[in-house]
Amino acid sequence: MKKVICVVGPTASGKTKLAISLARHFNVEIISCDSVAVYKDLNIGSAKPTSYEQSLAKHHLIDVLEPTEQFDVATCQKMARKIIDAKPLSILCGGTGLYVQGVINNYEFNSPKREDEFAKNHERYSNEELYNMLAKLDLKKASEIHPNNRKRVLRALESSIAGSNLSEANKCHEKYYDSFIIYLDIEREALYERINRRVDQMIEMGLEEEVRGLYERKIYPHAIGYQEWLGYFNGDVTKESTIEEIKKNTRHLAKRQKTWFKNQTDAKFYQVNLENFSETENEIIKDVEEFLRK
Repeated sequence: MKKVICVVGPTASGKTKLAISLARHFNVEIISCDSVAVYKDLNIGSAKPTSYEQSLAKHHLIDVLEPTEQFDVATCQKMARKIIDAKPLSILCGGTGLYVQGVINNYEFNSPKREDEFAKNHERYSNEELYNMLAKLDLKKASEIHPNNRKRVLRALESSIAGSNLSEANKCHEKYYDSFIIYLDIEREALYERINRRVDQMIEMGLEEEVRGLYERKIYPHAIGYQEWLGYFNGDVTKESTIEEIKKNTRHLAKRQKTWFKNQTDAKFYQVNLENFSETENEIIKDVEEFLRK
């Protein structure tokens, strides 16, 4: 089974810095596993690696899509695995937990062919019968779909049937790659301070102008750092309250990220030495070397 090194953790924890150090030490390339950095023109708010950082180590899946194009877990999986399978070893770096897990674990997504087969196998059922089947499995989902929207009902029904099948659900916990997941952990108050400082730096770098330019093009990214500005542009809230909202949402995101990786993965947690980051790096390098020897 091919090996993959994963560098994960909350925003502002030093993932990019560590990933670059590991890439240079092991002479490998980095695959960004981020739901925002993949887009062109979303630069400041996504905190994507700078041009200088990207010159230190080869990065993939950064600035490869237009902001209007779709990028989801299935797309990330397909794009990332294509790169991983072509390399002896890769580093996956990002804080979007579901995307990371979708790449390294045995996640399966419905293909158009499978959807067609499911629809064909249910041709004999009327719209009402299909809707009643869905309602028995997932009443909430059924309530969100019109009974005569056969295509949506079929898709929801297939998803609900797969979700109720324990063996299928457990597949997402099976390893697709032999992965070593490194989680960079920082004491909460120190992390929140770093987050607040990073947002202030983004403002100084021109985040407002970046978002305004996107909004003028009718592009409204549903991501922290971008979605909070609409009220300010409409004159409903102040710039100061907008900035505070970005900081608050980013802190909440960091909390969710830690909970995800702690509960959903077998990540090894490393307490980051903020006074001497190289000490943390050296400890991780030793563990990665041991992982690669196995």
